[in-house]
Amino acid sequence: MQIVILIVAMIVIGLIVGWLAGPIWKNKRPIGVRGDYIAAVITAIAVGFWDWYVIPAMGFSENLRNLGVAAEPALGALIVLWIIRLAKK
Repeated sequence: MQIVILIVAMIVIGLIVGWLAGPIWKNKRPIGVRGDYIAAVITAIAVGFWDWYVIPAMGFSENLRNLGVAAEPALGALIVLWIIRLAKK
């Protein structure tokens, strides 16, 4: 059940970051609105799973895992969208 909640949360985070990409970069969307949403959701899910499984395997606490799952997917999605914009210039 936790995996389903994790996936839904990462999809929501990805959609929010995809929407925020427009105001952050003044509506410069080289891959379009859908492309921003798709890239942000895929990145958020990948980083969320990475944090969910790798942080405990490294011996860190569950609190650190929860903090990582809450913050890193959004930051990772923003970084990927920024890299896409740099690459499209």
